[in-house]
Amino acid sequence: MRSLEKEKIRDMKEINLGRSKIIVTPIGLGLAALGRPGYINLGHNEDIGEAYFQNQMERHAHQVLDAAWEAGVRYFDAARSYGRAEKFISTWIAKRQEGLEEIIVGSKWGYIYTADWQVKAEKHEIKEHSLPVLQQQIGESHSLLGNHLKLYQIHSATFESGILKNQPVLAELARLRDTGLLIGLSLSGPSQAEILRTAMEIQFGGQPLFGSVQATWNLLETSVEPALQEASDAGMGVIVKEALANGRLTSRNKETTFKKKKLLLRQIADEHGASIDAVALAAAISKPWSSVILSGASTVDQLSSNIRALDINYTPEVDELLLSLSEPPEVYWETRSHLPWN
Repeated sequence: MRSLEKEKIRDMKEINLGRSKIIVTPIGLGLAALGRPGYINLGHNEDIGEAYFQNQMERHAHQVLDAAWEAGVRYFDAARSYGRAEKFISTWIAKRQEGLEEIIVGSKWGYIYTADWQVKAEKHEIKEHSLPVLQQQIGESHSLLGNHLKLYQIHSATFESGILKNQPVLAELARLRDTGLLIGLSLSGPSQAEILRTAMEIQFGGQPLFGSVQATWNLLETSVEPALQEASDAGMGVIVKEALANGRLTSRNKETTFKKKKLLLRQIADEHGASIDAVALAAAISKPWSSVILSGASTVDQLSSNIRALDINYTPEVDELLLSLSEPPEVYWETRSHLPWN
């Protein structure tokens, strides 16, 4: 197993998450693929090595967390529905002897994990944006993460769930905000921009309720970018998830329609002595509105490759070349909806 070069730490310039006092690094580690046996990332089963027992997956997650720490990563992303992701972070923190005050965790509520630790399940998670679920899940998150939990987000806010009009839930989120917890929302689907703009209008006590947003942006799905710029201008922290499109922006993508795009990415990657995934992450890092880009790495080698995004000189000329990769949002999300759990 390859460890990451410690000189990369100098590239992890710490910044505030929006106008909050939370200090984050430009690359964070998301545990969506590390906290449960099944996920939709391409080749996820190969990354885990089909070692699905909880103690095996916990050791594996700790190895990737250790590697992230060595590389300078200080922001970690979890959710109540990511299997045992919060638990794995908590046991990793418990083993640490130094730097504890630097570990910042953001988590999410609103989905209930229902796969029963199986790779294949009828439903892996069920959305419920109710007050009882919020009250239960914030208690569970706090009990595991303690003072390291600095950001709590609605998991995939949508118009359909009615969350942005649910006054009892919004009032409880405002109460949590007033205790010092930053409140955010994560987004998904082709309506990300409209949902974000609606959320930005919500205020409690004369102050915006939401201090951050976590959205899907990548070279294939760029439609939310103007709204993310607006959010950043308004002082919200912006966290980018799925910057590699669940593996579609890596060498693993075998789609016939992706061949020309893959050749273009490979050309730019070769010019920088990097990998396709590093170029894709560098595109997100280059955006002036982005605070944190989440690596969804499932292995230390993947994380090492992702971190090299910090070395890429991502110029406007490169950005112009890669504009052709973008897909209509409806096409992108339809494709994503058919990615298999593995």
